[in-house]
Amino acid sequence: MAHSIPGADMVATSYCAGESGEELLDETVGSLLRRAARLAPDTVALVEGVPNPAERRRWTYAELLDESERAARALLGRFSPGDRVAVWANNIPEWVILELAAALADITLVTVNPALREAELRHVLGHSRAAGVFLRREYRGNPMARTLADIRADLPDLHTSVLFEDWADFCAEASPDRALPEVDASAPAQIQYTSGTTGIPKGVILHHRGITNNARLAYVRTFGLQPGEAALNPMPLFHTAGCVLATLASIISLGTHVLPPHFEPGLMLELTESESCAVMGGVPTMLIAMLEHPALPRTDLSSLRYILSGGASVPPELVRRIEEVFGVPMAIIYAQTEASPGITITRLDDTPEDRAHTVGRPLPLTEVKIVDAAGAVVPPGTTGELCTRGYHVMTGYLDAPDATAAAIDPDGWLHTGDLASMDERGYCRIEGRLKDMIIRGGENIYPREIEQVLAEHPAVAEAAVVGVPDPVWGERVAAFIRLTPDHTAGETVDETVLEKELFAHVRAHLAPHKTPRTWVFVEGFPLTGSGKIRKNTLREEYAAGRLPR
Repeated sequence: MAHSIPGADMVATSYCAGESGEELLDETVGSLLRRAARLAPDTVALVEGVPNPAERRRWTYAELLDESERAARALLGRFSPGDRVAVWANNIPEWVILELAAALADITLVTVNPALREAELRHVLGHSRAAGVFLRREYRGNPMARTLADIRADLPDLHTSVLFEDWADFCAEASPDRALPEVDASAPAQIQYTSGTTGIPKGVILHHRGITNNARLAYVRTFGLQPGEAALNPMPLFHTAGCVLATLASIISLGTHVLPPHFEPGLMLELTESESCAVMGGVPTMLIAMLEHPALPRTDLSSLRYILSGGASVPPELVRRIEEVFGVPMAIIYAQTEASPGITITRLDDTPEDRAHTVGRPLPLTEVKIVDAAGAVVPPGTTGELCTRGYHVMTGYLDAPDATAAAIDPDGWLHTGDLASMDERGYCRIEGRLKDMIIRGGENIYPREIEQVLAEHPAVAEAAVVGVPDPVWGERVAAFIRLTPDHTAGETVDETVLEKELFAHVRAHLAPHKTPRTWVFVEGFPLTGSGKIRKNTLREEYAAGRLPR
């Protein structure tokens, strides 16, 4: 059945409201879980998607609620409602259980990327004033426990740390008589850190009402998720795509959440077949890797109903290729952490052309408009900044009233910083970004953070970091470097050696995905009249082959 487009058949301006026939529910993450355990106690809720099927742990909804409530009581033995507790780990079932337990205990979860290094971790834990952190001892070469120990003295609010290897002992502390609090739907559920144009990571406060309704309206409603259907979730849990949309949608639909510990294309294919997954999502980089994996031709994908992507620009040719090879429709979501996160989405009954070339129409109960620099709504087909308003907008940035006021105007519109256009039917296309941000394989990377690290190296006089096109990752990080006079005099500089040195310098301070893979040494930068580097010119010159590659 085709979805009706609100506001008659055509929009006269670049404004569109999503369908209004849906009810906005006052639910919390904990109430979703309790409802699922009541309605489907014996349905498998969570599967640990490790490679060996015999080693996959499984939880029914009754078991998941029981363990989450026990963990919530253990949390309240060390923390108080309203406290903030961080989670620093890859995709393990205990991450999900901690998310649910924190929600039941009225504790705000601070999600942390397991790739972060010392300075980045210090900022997130310090700025959030996290009272506790649950973490892996080590993950993919990142010595997490040692890093935390090195910065512990800088975190006066942090009084508790628990390794996930001690999770069972922690849960055993729970007092069965401890009452769990009533949680308000407007209370903060999570704080997720994202940077803005400043490059300084800001804590996005997401409330229960926003994330629970967004998961329902973005995923469950759009795709008609059915009880007992399995959904494969390779998205990192520290992202809203992983811990909000995928995790909560499975609970809302009484489905089965299949959670691999990390993304590996062969494992994704095997899990799709062995766990009979109906739903699979991933950023374009993930889907390309699966398309190219040798196991694909012999994998039984007959259970699959649809594929979802977003988080990065999805080339139309990739949409067409995915639909042809996998034999199912592909949907594209446009999302932003500050919007809980879904804003627009393509529907399964949209035309192949719309699925390939647009990010769809606004989600139900949300509004979207495209405005010019003066804030006026532009005519259809005109590029401007995409703004959205509704239940899904964040509470604000933690301890950053000025940044919050800059992002959310007095009428409640969230200014996304993304350039977009809307056609007469309300379908949107993302045209670019106002924010100076790179999206590499779905990961948001903020150039100023990298530029600040590069500026600390004695050979660097100036650095400009931009995103340049990459056929696999969507974008890759490119650093344009003007060297100090000491390193440019004569012909003594070996740029190959210097590249390796700068690479190691950045890698020592920042997560691996933020480290530039393209290095261009320049004698000077194109500048604006006010002396700012013209990064668009750098991108254009590089793309045209007029700069070294």
